[in-house]
Amino acid sequence: MCHNLFTFATVKKQRKAVVLENLPVTDYAAEGKALAKLEGKVIFIEGAIPGDIVDVLLKKNKSDWAEGVAVRFHQYSPHRVSPFCSHFGVCGGCNWQMLPYHMQLEYKQRQVQDHLKRIAKIPLPDLEPILGADKTSHYRNKLEYTFGNRKYIPPEEFAEMKAAGIEMENLPGAGGFHARGFFDKVVSIDTCYLQDEPTNFIRKKVQDFAQTNGLAFYNPRTHEGWLRNLMIRNTRTGEWMVNVIIGYALPEAEASLTTLLLEAFPQITTLLITVNTKHNDSLHGLVPRVVKGEGYITEQLENFKFIISSQSFFQTNTYQAEQLYRLVRDMAELNGSQVVYDLYCGTGSIGIFLSEKAARIIGVEVVPEAIEDAKKNAALNGIPDAHFYAGDVIEVCDDAFFDKSGKPDVIITDPPRAGMHEKLVRKLLEMEAPLIVYVSCNPATQARDLALLSEKYRVTRSRAVDMFPHTLHIENVVQLKRIESE
Repeated sequence: MCHNLFTFATVKKQRKAVVLENLPVTDYAAEGKALAKLEGKVIFIEGAIPGDIVDVLLKKNKSDWAEGVAVRFHQYSPHRVSPFCSHFGVCGGCNWQMLPYHMQLEYKQRQVQDHLKRIAKIPLPDLEPILGADKTSHYRNKLEYTFGNRKYIPPEEFAEMKAAGIEMENLPGAGGFHARGFFDKVVSIDTCYLQDEPTNFIRKKVQDFAQTNGLAFYNPRTHEGWLRNLMIRNTRTGEWMVNVIIGYALPEAEASLTTLLLEAFPQITTLLITVNTKHNDSLHGLVPRVVKGEGYITEQLENFKFIISSQSFFQTNTYQAEQLYRLVRDMAELNGSQVVYDLYCGTGSIGIFLSEKAARIIGVEVVPEAIEDAKKNAALNGIPDAHFYAGDVIEVCDDAFFDKSGKPDVIITDPPRAGMHEKLVRKLLEMEAPLIVYVSCNPATQARDLALLSEKYRVTRSRAVDMFPHTLHIENVVQLKRIESE
């Protein structure tokens, strides 16, 4: 820590790069960036928290704002806490481990409020308190590890190795997560605290097997190499799914690895091998080979059971998913008589969770495989009045569909980060359901859509849910009621 502090920020240039010195960080902005001001100019800073005094290397420099990364700390904020992970700041995962959890919640709540007021520009009720997580580590039920032929080396260590004449090309590969800002470099993870054990032991066993047997890690530049990814999913019911993703079939190696894993980890209930020859990590359209188990695992939320296959979307924080779905159910104000439309329904989890208080559930989802899982989940829970349809909502929900299924009394919409297409917003305005519950993982696009929906709806409730502690992500649930119906 540097103790020779200037009383004001100064600017210096180093090799054409602009560094702002001694900036007092005063606040947080959206997306986890800290905030400072210099002569009226707003500076957005990565890697700092309010109370820090830092030097900032600018990445963008406009007339009235700039953006950069903290490169030197003159004084640390009294609010800082020690990150619990040794890989913090290097891997592309947690961003906020240095910030106390209660402050993380405070800033996430503020982010939601800012987006809704600044972007939506519509009348809003008071936001309800954010639903924080009781479990802030080991909360994920799914992790996807990457194996790469290029191990990420921190800059200081890289300089020392280069000075020592070490050939970087001869370094072993790594198993873990992508380094922040690099698509082709992998941080070699020792311990990740996001999922229960034996997740780290399984990853290390797979990595050691490949290295011991001379099996190459994947090269994302040349698209060569055998070991690509490892997906591990678990449930609160005690089931574990392990999916080993490889670049090409190698029957003897596959047999040896799977035998090794099953002997070392008897808790694995489903073991899969997936061959991915594509130039990206997407498993869409690929059929895994089932080595052990049913090919899926089963999770339970309240009294409802859900089948989770290797490609199924399921909320990755089971504990908070239960809180999220309860909030959605509460906002839906069901009394047993309503027809509920679950748009972007995925595998049907929200609709099924609401089904006991609805007359009928109608789920629509563009991914056919998800709809098949939704139908299985409805059958598994004995819900005859839950019906799921594959297709684009704009095309599916026509007059003939309404005649067959009934017009919606309540609409649940849970779109991806991009929000709803404007055509779908227009479709919702045409459908004129008395009540809409809008679940969003991106309050900015949600606010944009709420502005469009304000033509016929007003926001009556809004509450954020923290699904991912120590990250920048936040879920927000909004209740809208049709103006004419009040």
